[in-house]
Amino acid sequence: MTQANPEILAASLTPLDNNQSIDKQRFADHVQHLLDNGCNGVLLFGTTGEANSFTVFERQAALESLLKSGIPPATLMVGTGCCALPDTLALTRHALEHGVHRAVVLPPFYYKTATDDGLYDTFAALIDQVGDPALRVYLYHFPKMAVVGFSSELIARLVAKFPEQIAGIKDSTGNREHTEMLNARFPSLKVYAGSEMFLLDYLRAGGIGCISATMNLTARLAATVCDHSNHADAEQYQAQLSAVRALFERYPVIGALKGLLASHTGHAGWQNVRVPLSRLPVDQVVELRHELSELNFPIQYG
Repeated sequence: MTQANPEILAASLTPLDNNQSIDKQRFADHVQHLLDNGCNGVLLFGTTGEANSFTVFERQAALESLLKSGIPPATLMVGTGCCALPDTLALTRHALEHGVHRAVVLPPFYYKTATDDGLYDTFAALIDQVGDPALRVYLYHFPKMAVVGFSSELIARLVAKFPEQIAGIKDSTGNREHTEMLNARFPSLKVYAGSEMFLLDYLRAGGIGCISATMNLTARLAATVCDHSNHADAEQYQAQLSAVRALFERYPVIGALKGLLASHTGHAGWQNVRVPLSRLPVDQVVELRHELSELNFPIQYG
């Protein structure tokens, strides 16, 4: 059964100027564009937002600037997970102080042999030391990137101890069966798929929706899938959405998205990425645009 109010969220890109500093005006414009074009909300400083390439201060200053521009805090999630617990605490407290209650938190990911006990102690310390009942933690499970992840047993322990604060999971395994297992096992949590590839099937299985990198460009189409999820024509929209997502997965996604926005808008600054990432070469951007046109997928931006 499809969720009554499915949620589509973009894992936002972070635009940079030519000095590799966050372009705060373009950031605000981009987040507003996402909210105006199919997204129920926006995740800031996730993997797509190059979060771990920025300092705590840069991330805090960028959030403050977004909120000053008029972006409603209730529409935002903020990635706050760092290797050092004090950094995670600082980012999470800062978000809460500015009215953003939803924190998407990676496990501390440098030490790959971290045990469930160590990860439990980390999240218990985060929740206890923040000490704010308004905090809502979304566990960010992305083992392909972080290697360290959340076992079902660890999630169950955290939910049992902190039933109000542990609010959901962003499951970026890209594995439909795993996402549906989490959704069935933890009915109190909002379990978001990390890919649009199986959005329709997940919605029809009772899933809440998706938080995705490619929603920076596919949000309108994904919203159409949601709107038509109980109609016969939903399959054709999902087929196009899946094909577009599969195409992006053949490229470095952050560079591809930024390169397309630079090409489409004429704002060359969009192609900038923070080192150690690299821009997508121009010839590959041209190739990607051609392949998208063959899928009858228009870039609708600005």
